[in-house]
Amino acid sequence: MSVAFLVTTLVMVATPGTGVVYTLSAGLSRGRRASVVAAVGCTLGIVPHMVATITGLAALLHTSALAFQVLKYLGVAYLLYMAWATLKDKNAIVVEEETAPRPAIRVIISGILINLLNPKLTMFFFAFLPQFVSTGEPGSLLRMVELSAVFMLFTFVVFAAYGIFAASMRDHVTSRPRVMAWMGRIFAGSFVALSVKLAFTDQ
Repeated sequence: MSVAFLVTTLVMVATPGTGVVYTLSAGLSRGRRASVVAAVGCTLGIVPHMVATITGLAALLHTSALAFQVLKYLGVAYLLYMAWATLKDKNAIVVEEETAPRPAIRVIISGILINLLNPKLTMFFFAFLPQFVSTGEPGSLLRMVELSAVFMLFTFVVFAAYGIFAASMRDHVTSRPRVMAWMGRIFAGSFVALSVKLAFTDQ
């Protein structure tokens, strides 16, 4: 496995995006466990993009403007929903020790949807993986699966690290209501900004 692949993967994963914002929000609002669960969800959201690339659906998205636009605007709508939900939920960035934690399955599903409804990931796999795989050689399919698995591992580790760091800062900020109110607005604004960026993404 080349150093170029590992470095490019690390840069791609570590660059702040929708998954990072979601994981940071989970870490600040509900602690380390929630941040790790959120990282699991975001990582699982990569699987459909990996399958799409390997089976050729990515080629369809690359050539079909309609398919790309549909997936893109579903992603935009979901990001706007996340922004609205963050602002509406007064407890989204508030620590309440006595309340029941948010079910892990809901955290995972949200993380999956955030990455699933992002056509940029499919485009990335479509453009990225072939550079490190000789499609004419035997075992090229297994090689793509292997590289995709490494990408997913990097995603989980980096996202979990982001979330755990946010969780470690939790006690320093959650005792300040004004800070927490602004954190909620910042996360909501981040989701809106990311939705606008995605809306103007071309194939």
